[in-house]
Amino acid sequence: MLVAGLAWGLVPGLPLELAGTGVARAEGTCHTLAIELLPAASPHPDPGLRFPLQIVAWLEDATGTYVETAFITQAVGTYGLGNRPGRYDFNSGPGWPYGRRITVFPVWAHRHGLLFPEIVFQSGSDSNLSHMLDESSREPHYCAPLERSQAAWDTGTCASVAYTDKGRFSDRVTGYPPRQDLLFDPSRDAADVAMYALLNPFDSVSRATPPSGERAVLAWPAPPGLPLGDYVLWLEVAREFDHNATYSTSAYPAPSGIPWEAFGMPYRGQPSVLYRVPITLADAETQGTTRDYAGYGDPDGLDGAIRAPDATITTDVPGSGAARLAIVPGGDYRVRVTARPEDDPGPPAAPAHVAAETTHRAATLSFIAPGDDGLLGRVARYEVRYVLGRDLAVEEFAGAVEVELDAALAIVGPGERQMITIDKLLPESTYGIGIRAIDNCGNAGPVSTLSVTTAPRPIGEVDACFVATAAYGSLLAADLEPLRRLRDAVRAHSVLGELAVETYYTFSPALAGAIAESELFRATARAALAPLVHRLRDPGARP
Repeated sequence: MLVAGLAWGLVPGLPLELAGTGVARAEGTCHTLAIELLPAASPHPDPGLRFPLQIVAWLEDATGTYVETAFITQAVGTYGLGNRPGRYDFNSGPGWPYGRRITVFPVWAHRHGLLFPEIVFQSGSDSNLSHMLDESSREPHYCAPLERSQAAWDTGTCASVAYTDKGRFSDRVTGYPPRQDLLFDPSRDAADVAMYALLNPFDSVSRATPPSGERAVLAWPAPPGLPLGDYVLWLEVAREFDHNATYSTSAYPAPSGIPWEAFGMPYRGQPSVLYRVPITLADAETQGTTRDYAGYGDPDGLDGAIRAPDATITTDVPGSGAARLAIVPGGDYRVRVTARPEDDPGPPAAPAHVAAETTHRAATLSFIAPGDDGLLGRVARYEVRYVLGRDLAVEEFAGAVEVELDAALAIVGPGERQMITIDKLLPESTYGIGIRAIDNCGNAGPVSTLSVTTAPRPIGEVDACFVATAAYGSLLAADLEPLRRLRDAVRAHSVLGELAVETYYTFSPALAGAIAESELFRATARAALAPLVHRLRDPGARP
């Protein structure tokens, strides 16, 4: 295997000696693979644990040599699910930020031939969910860990702004890439964080998980130098909390004897399952299908071997085990791959007349859609990226943070007005945004840019424990727990206490925002809170 990225080696290019017929493609054409599937909804009874599928698809030649990854869901390909700091058996929950999920795609992780430095917490203690402020930067994607009793568990939204430890390189390696979405904060992040995005070669095929219950077609342009011939398209599909009698919480329990072990729930259930579809690249359109799963990955994620189908994998519960992909209506298959040659005279034109409307958390882009070839034909998809706090220069587009677009986004025809919403933004913040169109052959058009400023935070918007969270940096910091208990006790035992707490929640957000952005303010707030924390920890002590 080769080690990926800069100081860790070079990302290998596509091998030109791949097995096949050796027949070259006609000049000016490309081959596209359309992967058709139907993700099934999670059958888990807990709304907070109905996790979407994680899917990766890759192509191998007739000899079993890896060619290239065609599709990977963003949780792994962009947000580093397989290579985050924290032990792999950490519990999980809605928006869970920590724990390297090495069981998600073990077969793919061992077949693609790349190795990445494994990410660990800056402290080196991978069993602790709580981290110091100077090691925790603002979290752009995940939430703070939750207990099942917290209201946000079922809503799927973050309880408050989260600050997380983005980790550092260890001397171990893994087949999973690190996160690609981070804006490096030199005051709190390890220097290694600045290299995470540079190490990730899967950004171009990383997409949102297709919606459950809806037929999806994942389009992928085959590499330009790929010979015509026979190939195999593999899909590896995983889901957290997919338990059955064999892969149960008693067989794979929550870790014990670690700090904050009550947060989250044990997620390890049935392992990844694989589907295998033979396909031929030819001068005419071809198809391949499969109804049955081909086997499953290592339940502990330690090797890339495919286990043969057996009775430990559920086959008769929609959304679980081998039925994570449903049978597509009107067909006797779970996966169908169509390979077709396409003429491709040129790349798309640039999005025109780009404008935006903003709220305090989102921006809705509006523009005139280009065509697949210049201004003709419908484009395949759009790529949107941003930088925070300044304008985006066209030449830095590739290194900016990519937006996770809705997988169900309807692509309009050329000359029509296209709308795209970017959410999870910060209030009162300037974003430099770039957008470009991609055609069926993977050709990218010119980048159009604009800058937007989000609206102020509405008065009364509530984050939990505003000032204390801003001061200490993490909702799990040990000193926050007694403050929470005091808040809840005051609220529960007095009408005046309820009014006082609600007043605090109404007027504290602006103060908390100022504290969170200033180390001087944070230190001052911690000093002011310290006597109260000390008294709450030891009621008999003097502050």
